[in-house]
Amino acid sequence: MGKPGAFLTYGRKVHELRPVDERVRDFDELYRELDEGERRVQASRCMMCGVAFCQTGHPFGRARSSGCPLHNLIPEWNDLVWRGRWREAADRLALTSPLPEFTSRVCPAPCEAACNLGSVEGEPTAIHDTERAISDWEWAHGGPAAFAAPRADAPRIAVVGSGPAGLACAWELARLGARVEIIERADRPGGLLMYGIPNMKLPKEIVERRCSLMEERGIAFRLESDAADPAIAAELVDEFDAVVLSVGAGAARTLDVPGMDSEGVVMAVDYLTASTKSVLAGTQPAISARGLDVVVIGGGDTGNDCVGTAVRQGAASVRQIEVMPEPPAERLPENPWPQWPNVKKTDYGQQEAIAAAGAEIRSWSVNTRAALADASGHVRALEVVDVEWAGGSPAEIEGSVRELPAQLVLIACGFTGPERGVLDAFGVAVPAAGAGRPLPIMDATESHRCAGVDGAATPDLGIWACGDARGGSSLVVNAIADGVACAHELARACKL
Repeated sequence: MGKPGAFLTYGRKVHELRPVDERVRDFDELYRELDEGERRVQASRCMMCGVAFCQTGHPFGRARSSGCPLHNLIPEWNDLVWRGRWREAADRLALTSPLPEFTSRVCPAPCEAACNLGSVEGEPTAIHDTERAISDWEWAHGGPAAFAAPRADAPRIAVVGSGPAGLACAWELARLGARVEIIERADRPGGLLMYGIPNMKLPKEIVERRCSLMEERGIAFRLESDAADPAIAAELVDEFDAVVLSVGAGAARTLDVPGMDSEGVVMAVDYLTASTKSVLAGTQPAISARGLDVVVIGGGDTGNDCVGTAVRQGAASVRQIEVMPEPPAERLPENPWPQWPNVKKTDYGQQEAIAAAGAEIRSWSVNTRAALADASGHVRALEVVDVEWAGGSPAEIEGSVRELPAQLVLIACGFTGPERGVLDAFGVAVPAAGAGRPLPIMDATESHRCAGVDGAATPDLGIWACGDARGGSSLVVNAIADGVACAHELARACKL
């Protein structure tokens, strides 16, 4: 869909990041958006592909899937935006995506990686921006469409966790006719969206707006209620017909090296949470990088968010280290389109830290050997060593051991799975130690219903899981897609 031949006339143009020296002074949104006219031009570049890889969501090869995991009808709403038919575009997007205001801001756009135009000219259609434009238009014109209130005798379902999977699952269940209540242990709803992603990347009023709308549509929120408490879990089992665990992959991966218990060695999620709470409250953060040498361990998106946050807080210096090898600058022959491109990316936070330092702040193939503490027990440096990856495993390079000054070390090494306490509280079966990842065991392949430990009490319709709590740490869009799939499976079980 789109204007025939438009891709030959118009080049790719997307939103712009605000200048570095401007954006590092605040936690406001990073971007400057295109005007409506340019957005329509960009949507017109869609090529009328015979096979629209953009909406496949398929794992081509071993890399991250290319194409949209939600299977958004991208060529169709590109065509509608080009024609200026925004209401129809919003309706078409809503058929597959319940939370486009989030995916259009924090998703790395696997749809664009799979775009046929990208394979030919290196300039994929600006799908990410078009999705955000549609969502913004919809919110400016009354918001997502209303749905009927549930029957008084409809099944009552508790969704534990209000991150992307939980919100998507709750929204779909309510839309399909269930009575839904979201259980959240934090003081604000949103989970990862609220406290795991910095405000400049995802403004919190966007999260609050969606949660307020959900309350208007009859979805209740029960905050500061930790379902890992066996007493609270028992209450939920008694009170609801089914319980969905959408608690994310909250068990952060740390490093098994000396000194990790030193003061000043902090998990990335704790650091980002403290920062967001201070931004929302207008107070000083409980964990601050101001005036400190900061080292971020981990080269992914969370590590980049830590880098950008530390720069804004006034760190004296910021470094980022990654044990894996440096990615190539350009796509290699063994990583062809439409696979996800495994190439070096310099994201917003890294750009900011590089600008502040006047040089590259990242190092690859660097392993952490220890955190070194001063006499008071506070970290003063990291002992690191260069490694080479010959044979597929890291081997230390002789003579490369050194110290990196650091009074704040942020560990952004990913997550192993959901926190075990909440699984135990609901009697969910998990693999034996060493028998697999610490994820809930499902009743059947592809199912979202959890297998229980013998003798565990469960509600009539059982315990369910979705998102990162079910499959491990992944993209926000994957969590949303799995939340939707869980909702539809549970709705069938409820006969909604």
